[in-house]
Amino acid sequence: MVLLLQYFGLAFSALLPVVNPLGSALVLLGLVGPAPDEVFRKLAQEIALRTVLFLLVVELVGAAILGFFGISLPVVQLSGGLVLAAMGWGLLNEKSPGANKEQIAAGANEGSLEEKVFYPFTFPVTVGPACIVVTLTLSAHAARSQTRAWGVGSALAHAGILAGILAVSLTVLLSYTYAPKITQKISPQTVHGILRVIAFVLLCIGVQIAWNGLDSMLRSVVKPT
Repeated sequence: MVLLLQYFGLAFSALLPVVNPLGSALVLLGLVGPAPDEVFRKLAQEIALRTVLFLLVVELVGAAILGFFGISLPVVQLSGGLVLAAMGWGLLNEKSPGANKEQIAAGANEGSLEEKVFYPFTFPVTVGPACIVVTLTLSAHAARSQTRAWGVGSALAHAGILAGILAVSLTVLLSYTYAPKITQKISPQTVHGILRVIAFVLLCIGVQIAWNGLDSMLRSVVKPT
């Protein structure tokens, strides 16, 4: 149970700043424009569902992808941790949160709202390439727990990641459902400050995961005499 809660915290803390539900809600509001509350409620439900399915597929096939390319788990931990740390550092120094998502989605404004549910509303406005890297790294990190408790540790770790994905998708659901009201209640400066705090947590998580991978690599090279 402790392992499940640990990976739930890791997944939620690592995915939340890169998904950035509040910032993404502002982008969604700009793409959809003036619309009834029922439209935002329906869009939020469909986008949240696709967010769960998208990240779940990445989490489940992550180990198979690594095995196919012959990439060891410590290498993924080290490289993925460095990427997460770089993301956290970038978010800490980003002047306009959500600007990249706005630029990516700017050219995808043709067609009806139903046609836009997956692209660009789910990908890349809600979950982008950064989320794929985060989920893949967490999946590889969880696989390191397979030696504990006859494989039960790995199952609990992956269950924790799934719970984290569901929790992040819930924040997406709430943020998108009440996107018009959020813009009235929460100032951009407040969103900016919240993102800075979460970005620092992401930086620390990335450094910790990278250190775990480096530690495993060093142990395999430097054997005790």
